[in-house]
Amino acid sequence: MSEQIVIVGFGPVAARLVDELLPAVRAGQVQVTVLGEEPEAAYNRVLVADLGVGRTTADALALADAAELAADGVDVRLGVRVKRVDRPRQQVLLAEGPPVHYDRLVFATGSRPVIPNLTGINPDPSSPVLPAGVTALRDLRDAAVLRQAVDGGKRVVVLGGGVLGLETALAAAEEGATVTVVHNGPHPLGRSIDRAGGAVLAAGLRRCGVRVAGNARSTGVEHNAPDGGFSALLLDDGQAIDGDLLVISCGVRPRTELADGCGLATGTGILVDHRLRAHHEPHIFAIGDCAEVHCPDPGCAACRNATGPSGLVGPGWRQAEWLAGYLTLLSSGGVEEAELLSALPPEQPGVVVLKARGLNMAVAGNNDADPWDEEALTAGAANGRARLQVAQWADPEHGRYVKMTTRGGVLEGLVAVGMPRTAAELVGLFERGAELPADRSLLLRLDGPDQLPGAAADPAGTVCRCAGVSGNTITGAVADGCSTVADVSKATRAGTGCGGCHEDIKGLIERHFRAVPAA
Repeated sequence: MSEQIVIVGFGPVAARLVDELLPAVRAGQVQVTVLGEEPEAAYNRVLVADLGVGRTTADALALADAAELAADGVDVRLGVRVKRVDRPRQQVLLAEGPPVHYDRLVFATGSRPVIPNLTGINPDPSSPVLPAGVTALRDLRDAAVLRQAVDGGKRVVVLGGGVLGLETALAAAEEGATVTVVHNGPHPLGRSIDRAGGAVLAAGLRRCGVRVAGNARSTGVEHNAPDGGFSALLLDDGQAIDGDLLVISCGVRPRTELADGCGLATGTGILVDHRLRAHHEPHIFAIGDCAEVHCPDPGCAACRNATGPSGLVGPGWRQAEWLAGYLTLLSSGGVEEAELLSALPPEQPGVVVLKARGLNMAVAGNNDADPWDEEALTAGAANGRARLQVAQWADPEHGRYVKMTTRGGVLEGLVAVGMPRTAAELVGLFERGAELPADRSLLLRLDGPDQLPGAAADPAGTVCRCAGVSGNTITGAVADGCSTVADVSKATRAGTGCGGCHEDIKGLIERHFRAVPAA
């Protein structure tokens, strides 16, 4: 009898797992049941802001078709709420309907937005009640609220200076809304970017028409709109930021309540080993935003400095692809063969990329040290290990800034604002662990006026980092007949994650057709 695999959650990561399991489903090797809380099948949640400003459609965000999956034999249940998991009986108990048996259970419950404890908002973290005119911009219904405000040229207040909040602010401002970003700390992206880069970034936001209120601590919201909805964000210094819509973008928190309720070990997320198995529970796995890879072996060097879930879709997709292979081997009875499968490789440090019209930024690794900060530069330089070196260049008037933090010539951190080609090259070098040229100014020249568009692009380099798709793969798809970003995405999965590579894909398509001689 085929194994029953139950997946709780139906977001982008769960959709990739189902997609990778389809060959085993069609062969009758496994049965797959997907339990989704939302009434819609999986869609690209990262691009909900684009939907909210009218730059894309709900159909374009779709990552799965429930009817097609059902035709392939997948049991897809939408609008279903899971009450709890009965581990001794290996059952998932639903709010309505009979329990669902599992042989293998996969948590893909994702994360929920962090709602700050503000006067006027229910502070319950598990089920916050957001008043009219306040949204966390997480689903299709939230996008409709933003779309109404943008179409009406309303005043939008974005609370939070993270990359998603900034992308939302930039897009809404360009589409006609009056936008103010409110954040705590001296500059946006305070946890990721250095002080100088943050200052250039904030100036760039203002040039793009976004008002920035820094060092602001929010205390509450007012509801004095004619319909009783949001009218102002209140600050601790007595000021009020007036608006018609408040977009809360204060980060996310892994959804672990079901795992907690059935006694699984949790930290920041659901604790899993390097085979994505829950601690001391061989029948349960977790992937994506809810999973924290931190094995129970206290001597594991890889887990010594492990952090929580990355919050990025790319690592979740790689987990889904690996787990599908592992579950397929287990279902065939090849337990020993499954254990011979190489463990999931550890993720490399994440790169924060902001690509908006008029503003480009990339940040990665440790970039706190300044060029003359002797204490920071010598930290960790022991037993023959090289000291840190910092190369820094700034042109604040034109919104350009680059910082390269290296050890032994290899990047440990980077910041690039307003330098898209330099940023692309630095990100590639950072991800490969490659050594920089001795003359760092060569990298700055990539954005010089004498360089042709795309001159720095490596055809074999990764264009879509979320899906791991190279420029050569995209160019091959275009040569095979793909003429739009949507065509390329369908053929290669490029562009189905954060969307930051859409302009690069367009550029490759345009380059291909420019090279075709006229008939």
